[in-house]
Amino acid sequence: MFRGANAINLDAKGRLAMPSRYRDELDSRSSGQMIVTIDTVDPCLCIYPLPEWEVIEAKLRELATFREENRRLQRLLIGNAVDLELDGSGRFLVPPRLREYAKLDKRVMLVGQLNKFQLWDEDAWNALADADLAAIQKPGAMPDELRDLIL
Repeated sequence: MFRGANAINLDAKGRLAMPSRYRDELDSRSSGQMIVTIDTVDPCLCIYPLPEWEVIEAKLRELATFREENRRLQRLLIGNAVDLELDGSGRFLVPPRLREYAKLDKRVMLVGQLNKFQLWDEDAWNALADADLAAIQKPGAMPDELRDLIL
């Protein structure tokens, strides 16, 4: 499982060094092969080890294509999906079009989300994290079943 938030710099070519603590796991789960695509809810990218992505593709394949919302989701997720592979130095290239979508410049946050990563602009991530924390600290803002997870 992937967890934690990691501040990382993109180099001038748009390459990102995968933190070493994730490399062995990615190597054993997917031989360093990953898929990056857009997040359809948040202004970030999602990076999946290949086997995790294949589960999503199978689910997308099963959707009835006569429904516009299904076709829309397939177009967005699959149409923006790009294969990635860690190089010998543990780096991968984030495609320019996807960097532009998520407004990624130099400072980014790689955030573990259990079975995948999210890749955020650092300022956008920090603002969202602050807003999320403020929102859940309000009395009654979090349902008991969620609060019970952390108490």
